[in-house]
Amino acid sequence: MTLRVLLVLAFACGAVSGQEPALTPRTSTAHPILPPGAPAPDFALPGIDGQIHKLNDYKDSPLLMVMFLCNHCPTSQLYEGRVKKLVEDYRDKGVAFVAIQPNDPNAVQLSELGYTDVSDSLEEMKIRAEYRHFNFPYLYDGETQSVTQAHGAQATPHVFLFDRERKLRYEGRIDNAQRESLVKIQDARAALDALLAGQPVAVAHTPAFGCSTKWKSKIDSHLQELKKIEAEPVNVEMVTADDLKKLRMNPTGKVLLINFWATWCGPCINEFPALENTFRMFRRRDFDLVMVSTNYPDEKAGVMKILQEQHASSRNLQFGSEDTYALQAAFDAHWDAGVPFTIVIAPGGRVLYQEQGELDILAARRAILANLENETYVGHPAYWAK
Repeated sequence: MTLRVLLVLAFACGAVSGQEPALTPRTSTAHPILPPGAPAPDFALPGIDGQIHKLNDYKDSPLLMVMFLCNHCPTSQLYEGRVKKLVEDYRDKGVAFVAIQPNDPNAVQLSELGYTDVSDSLEEMKIRAEYRHFNFPYLYDGETQSVTQAHGAQATPHVFLFDRERKLRYEGRIDNAQRESLVKIQDARAALDALLAGQPVAVAHTPAFGCSTKWKSKIDSHLQELKKIEAEPVNVEMVTADDLKKLRMNPTGKVLLINFWATWCGPCINEFPALENTFRMFRRRDFDLVMVSTNYPDEKAGVMKILQEQHASSRNLQFGSEDTYALQAAFDAHWDAGVPFTIVIAPGGRVLYQEQGELDILAARRAILANLENETYVGHPAYWAK
């Protein structure tokens, strides 16, 4: 009979922006890491397929590996391809894979989303799994975090490998380097191969390095962040045709997301929250959001009312003359329609994304991420360029 192995994957995450990756300690006073020889914690968690996945569903699998993954952590993102390769390489050996997302999305600050298109809700997990073609089940533990607590998962990725009796035989990292080109030791593969061959795991523990788990205790930090955002000043500046020509050339050295809108445009107002959240996510990086109102100058009070309601502390501009068509042509001679109009421009003016009408915010964010600075996390823009 073909040997079947269960690999349950969960990648715990934090974010590089606003937070340092965590080197997992051997113990944690709040949620101790599961010790060697401990039994596998039970679980019954919702998956992106709409089903409840239970530990007992995989009772016929001789081995069980549990890891922790989320959407927003750049370290976790860089391991997604390696995890998919594990699935491909071990599927014919009877290995089954399950990923578990451990974070409470309400505990993730906007400033911690500087390297992602989405956060960590179940609906956003579905988006990531479809976008990256996950070839394994993806489960959500953000509601109670009980499974994450039982394992003591501190960072991502963090691997827990159990034998046929569901006793812990390996715990730690997938391999020895976040950057795949630097990998020299395949710890998780070595542990799997040893147990598949009926041998003990030579190294039962390795340190796990990655982003910290977003426990419910961090929700208050997120709420405090939102209060600070709401207290930020909101201003608007009148612009000329020359100003708009310069804006289109983008001499700022940053990636710009520019949105043209109007107070009377329903779709424009509907897009405001997603655009402002994008600004709050990426503003610690080489990025800026420019909101340009196409209202007439004497409608400034109405423009300010909308901006204040949206807590729009991004850079806000307004057409400074009644000649709307001249200002429109000054920015882009080929822009021959109305609002909303959204464009993402690289330094120097190269167009990365453009949409006449309602924008695809995920496509815009992915275009931004693929073109932001590489030096803060070498290799990360390439993840989004694929």
